[in-house]
Formats: sequence, C-alpha cells, structure tokens
Amino acid sequence: MKILAIETATEACSAALDIDDSCSHRYQVSPRRHTELILPMIDELLREADIQIKDLDAIAFGQGPGAFTGVRIAVGVIQGLAFAHDTPVIPISSLNALAQHYADEHSHVAAAIDARMQEIYWGLFKKNDLGLMQKIAEEKVCSANEISRPSTGDWFGAGSGWNTYAETLQSQFEQSLIGFNGEVFPSAMDIISLAKPAYLEGKAIPVEKAMPVYLRNKVASK
Repeated sequence: MKILAIETATEACSAALDIDDSCSHRYQVSPRRHTELILPMIDELLREADIQIKDLDAIAFGQGPGAFTGVRIAVGVIQGLAFAHDTPVIPISSLNALAQHYADEHSHVAAAIDARMQEIYWGLFKKNDLGLMQKIAEEKVCSANEISRPSTGDWFGAGSGWNTYAETLQSQFEQSLIGFNGEVFPSAMDIISLAKPAYLEGKAIPVEKAMPVYLRNKVASK
C-alpha cells in the first residue's frame, strides 16, 4: 500500500509518504509559505522512494478546519495530483489528526485550533480499540467559553487554541484535564495514521468529491 498525505491547514506545512508501513515525511512550521513548500516536499519524498504519483494507491489530505488559505491549498494540491491519474483521495479532519498525534499517550484528547476572531475550532476525541482517535462530538467553531465539555475521562488538550485561550479552556475542564500542549499542529504523519485504515475500509473517494471543511462562512487567513 502506497499513500501520500499532506497537511497545510495551520501554521505547519507537511507531507508524508507511507509505503508498506514504512513512512517518510517533511515538516516545517512556516506560516504563509505553504504554497512554495508543499510541492517540493512531495517531490522529495517521491524521488527518494523512486515512485511517481501514478504508483500511489491514494492521496490523503487534511481537509480542515483551519486557516482558509491553508485548507484551500491542500484541496488544490490533491486535485492537481489526483485528477491526472484518477487517484482516489482520503479526506481527514485536521482536528482528528491533531488528536491522533497523542494516541500513544492519551485515550481522550480535546483538540483546539486557534480560529482567530476570538474563536477556536474544537473537537473531542476518544481512542478506540485499534488505537485510532475518533470524534465523540461534532466539531465546531466557537468561543473558548462555549466549548462542548466532556462529562467523563481524563483529558489532554492539544493545539494552538490551548495556547491562546489556556486559562479559559482549563477552567471548563475543572479536574479532568491532565495537561495540554498548545505548540503542536496537525501533521501529515498523523494524517497517514488515520488514512491507512480508512483506505482499507473502502473510505477513499473520487477526487472530484474532495471538499474543504471550514465550519464557518466568515473565515480568517493566517
């Protein structure tokens, strides 16, 4: 199985290539440079593996939510790559990818991406028996004091929203929060972790059905 993944929804730009469970990746935190970074990252990975786009089984991407420009870049890139070879694509929530980053360490993750305009993109995720983070509530955009609060479990917070609104978010969890990292961003490596089982379950879709997820009509670029 050969899957390429990209993630450009936040300040971090990344690409990953998984070939039969051997994964290589590129990752760089560089806001507003994703357009110039992402294609060279992909080219490097393909060249090192000595394969071409036509050899891929699927292309996965972070569909958002995140910065409007970043989400559009991801959709545009996978459309450009996949259309020519009729390669199926696998859309993955950027919040889900953020939670998956901590699947080895925590069973419950509250993912928050700074959405600007005094709001966050918010999602609650619980690890299943296969070690995959799955959402337990609908993802939403809201202010930090309007989040959906979990009723049970020990929770870890992840994402830039925790950096910007740490005090407000912590107060909502009371004693159930065991820690947080506000410096982590979704990455293509975590997209790969979620995309591989999705592909095996037949969840890849035709590229013309690939759609971004913004969660709101008014958007702010980063």
